[in-house]
Amino acid sequence: MCRAKKEENNGAAPLRSVSGEVFATFASLLLVALVLMCMLQTGLSCAYFAQERKSALTAVLDGATAMAETYASEGNIVTLPGGDNELVERAKTGFELFNTSSDALVFVADRDGNILMHTGKDVAESAKIPQNLQEEMDSGKDIFLMGTMDDTLHDKYYIAGRRVNLGGSEGYLFAATPVHALAVYIRSILTMLLLSSAVILIVCGILCMVLARRITWPIEQISQAAKRLGGGDFTARAPVTGCQELADFATTFNNMAGRLQNIDNSRGQFMGNIAHELRTPMTSIKGFIDGMLDGTIPESEYKHYLGVVSQETGRLARLVQNMLDITKLESGEVKGTPKNYDIWSTVTDVVLSDERRIEDGRIDIQGLGPTGTMVYADPDFIHQVVYNIVDNAIKFTPPDGVIKFDIQQENDMVRVTIENTGDGIAPDALPFVFERFYKEDRSRGLNTRGSGLGLHICKVLITLSGGQIKAESEMGKWCRFTFTLPAGKTE
Repeated sequence: MCRAKKEENNGAAPLRSVSGEVFATFASLLLVALVLMCMLQTGLSCAYFAQERKSALTAVLDGATAMAETYASEGNIVTLPGGDNELVERAKTGFELFNTSSDALVFVADRDGNILMHTGKDVAESAKIPQNLQEEMDSGKDIFLMGTMDDTLHDKYYIAGRRVNLGGSEGYLFAATPVHALAVYIRSILTMLLLSSAVILIVCGILCMVLARRITWPIEQISQAAKRLGGGDFTARAPVTGCQELADFATTFNNMAGRLQNIDNSRGQFMGNIAHELRTPMTSIKGFIDGMLDGTIPESEYKHYLGVVSQETGRLARLVQNMLDITKLESGEVKGTPKNYDIWSTVTDVVLSDERRIEDGRIDIQGLGPTGTMVYADPDFIHQVVYNIVDNAIKFTPPDGVIKFDIQQENDMVRVTIENTGDGIAPDALPFVFERFYKEDRSRGLNTRGSGLGLHICKVLITLSGGQIKAESEMGKWCRFTFTLPAGKTE
């Protein structure tokens, strides 16, 4: 069996259960959401950190500018080369306060971009401020960037710079903080995010398993019921639970299973009825022939019993033909050819074909109409319907009884009624007279001489013709069959 399943899957990976698929889907979505959240949070944190650095460095520039103006008022022009060494050292010491308090180094360049003074060890004294940055600051804008500023700094920094005018001399003032602070900040943020994500994944994973099981349980129940149904257990039903869609699905499945169960029951009854109907005449035929062969039946009686054998053989032939007709009709193999024609012609033809039986039974025929009533149907279908009903009526109408016909047009339908006097049909048998092989010896139209298929064929043919058929009776008095057909179309 395992080998068969492997071949059936063509060597593919084993299929997962529905709950596994739902859990995997939820878990994947959750994981993707957490990754996106981490990426978004990291991006926002970088932007926030950069903005915070910009604000901090701008504040440092403001403080350094104010301090530089103080030194300029004392005669130390920090933007010019040379000058009093003592005053320059005092200015440098003042700028180093920013390095201590804000972890920001400060450096000054002259008008030509040469580094005049700096705090910290990462400033290259021989470097020169890039020309494009000088031009941008000359336009009156503060600059803010991340990098080494063309190797002016030995490591990456957030850098803010502006042009200053101190004591009539122009130059450039810069403040910078190391980028590695961002890495520390991001590392701490990611650590918190990863810890939070791990907790979220564990909790949500458990919830996903519970929810997946809750959602897929009805599907699994329907699947189990379907397997039982496929194995021949037509009593299998699925629980109608879960969401609206799954409940509707289960209801539809149960309705289908119910119909299949009814079909299976009908099939079993049908096969049993066929076996019974075939066995009875075949038993009679075998008994009569064996009696003639072993001498039980004298030769003088051969003719009589051979006549009985002929009747039973004819009954078998009619039974087989009726079953073939029903199979073809219900499978749609036989297609009717409807046309406009006079329904009275069919009724008259059937009555005339049974004239000998009607006279022998001393039956009075009433209601045959001289005028035509047009219907739109297949003449062969309707001839078979009328013949079957009239044949039953003749069988069960007592001597001096009456068979009455009536045809009326009602709007776009024509109603045909065939009624006869007699014992009628028992009330408990009326709902079943059109079922296959149904017989009830006391009923009219259902006796041991028939196969129980004639009225079923009538119902199938009338349904195919677009009409309806029904039976009515009053025990001991009369029985009536009524069917409708579409009225003839106006040409």
